[in-house]
Parts: sequence; structure tokens; C-alpha cells
Amino acid sequence: MTDSVVKYLRCPKCASVIRQIDNQKSLLCDGAKRHCYDIAASGYVNLSPEHSGGGDSKGAVRSRADFLDSGAYAPVLKTIAETLGKYLPDGGCVIDAGCGEGYYSCGIAERGYAVLGFDLSKEAVLSASKRARREGRAETLFAVSSVYSLPVGNGVASAVVNIFAPCVEAEYCRVLKEGGLLLVAYAGEDHLLGMKRAMYEKVYANEERADMPKEMKLLEEVSVKYLLRLEDKQRICDLFTMTPYYWRTSPTDREKLEALSELETEIDIKIAVYRKEGKT
Repeated sequence: MTDSVVKYLRCPKCASVIRQIDNQKSLLCDGAKRHCYDIAASGYVNLSPEHSGGGDSKGAVRSRADFLDSGAYAPVLKTIAETLGKYLPDGGCVIDAGCGEGYYSCGIAERGYAVLGFDLSKEAVLSASKRARREGRAETLFAVSSVYSLPVGNGVASAVVNIFAPCVEAEYCRVLKEGGLLLVAYAGEDHLLGMKRAMYEKVYANEERADMPKEMKLLEEVSVKYLLRLEDKQRICDLFTMTPYYWRTSPTDREKLEALSELETEIDIKIAVYRKEGKT
């Protein structure tokens, strides 16, 4: 991480400005109590006030990273980056709220944006920081933090991207500049229908999200749709592991999917673009 991204941070305990010290091994706030946060060897920092565990496990993070590295969701990243470029052609600070293992964060940083990624999972943030170093993304910063209380200042971000994570409109509006953008990526009606058909007797279309912004101005909605064919048992397992179905599928239905050596399923992802205008 560089000072050019650290400057956006605020102490999660007292909201004071944060700066790097000790040869970039720690972060120290300017508040009266001088709260200090160690930077891990891999480059991430824990800015969760409770310092508690949570989020995806190491195995789940590894499965997601392997699946995304295969290029299966490359069209999704491409569309998100192109949409950002359409509205923010001159770069800026982008917050990835719920960044996971950093696939989208680093892909956005590649386009010239300064990116701050936050996730509740220490394992995910660790993976993201390693990815950033591997890809040479110096203008990134990854930290453990809840998306409900981001450790950044008011009105600092040009955009927030929210990809398959809780959408917290009030908090995202707090960190966005006036005129700033919020990109929400979520499952469309037909997303992963093929995978669900392989497991369940009754298959239902995905429902509309209940946490979409209500006060911000909707600028456009973009759809990413294609058929994904997987011809490897491990890739099928990786896809399943990174979905909510992993936690609510019975062992019997799970075995149906694990028996497959190939799978064809629909990818249907919606990207909704909102703008912060006036009071929200």
C-alpha cells in the first residue's frame, strides 16, 4: 500500500486520520489515544474494531480464487470495469465493499483506479493482498472491516463497487463524493439455473434483492448473460462452494452435483449503477 491510498483511511475507533509509520509496518491514527494497527507481512491490515473472526473460511476463499482465476467470470469483470470507465474516465478512488479475494479489486486497479478493498474475512483479505502484490497493484489497500462501517473518511470515494455483498446505502453514501457512483452487482433471475437443476427437484428463479438503494438515482442497469460450461469436477465444486447454496443444500442433493464431471449453467448477473445526488 502507498500513502496515496492510506490517506483515505480513518481510524475505526475514533475516526481520526491514519498514516503509515515504522517504515510502513504499522498504521497510526492522529487521535488522542494514538490507535495503532500492524500491517501484516502480506500487506493487509485489520481495521475491524472488534478484531473478531467472520466471513469466508480459508477453504471457501481458495475455491473462489481458483474459480475466478480460471477466467469463468472474466466477462463480469470486463463489464464492471468498462462501466466504471464510462462514468469515471479519469480514474479516482474506488472502494470495493465486500472485496473477497480481490479478483475484481485488482482488475479495477489495473484500469488506473486507486482501490480500497474491505471484507470481514481475514482469509479473503489476506488472499487479496497477496494477489495485489503478485500482480504489482501498488495503488491498492486491503483491510479487514465490515461494510456496515467502513474505515474511511466522509465523501472521499469516486465510486463504491458492491459485488455479491450486502448493499448498505447509507454507509456507501457517507463515503461517496457528491455525484459519486455506486455499482451493485447481483444475481439475475436465471443465474446458475443449470447448477440448481442438477441438484434440486424444484428449481426457482432468483428473487429481487430487498437491499437495493432507495434514495440514490438509478442511472442504468447492465446485464451480463452467457452459458458457462465446466468440464472439471474441481471447477464445478469451486463454483458451488462460492455460492450461498453451499450452506443450505442437503448432503443428498450435494452428492448429485459432486457426481458430475461436466456442467452447463446460465450466468445472469445484473449491474445497477446509481449516483449520489444531494441528500440521501
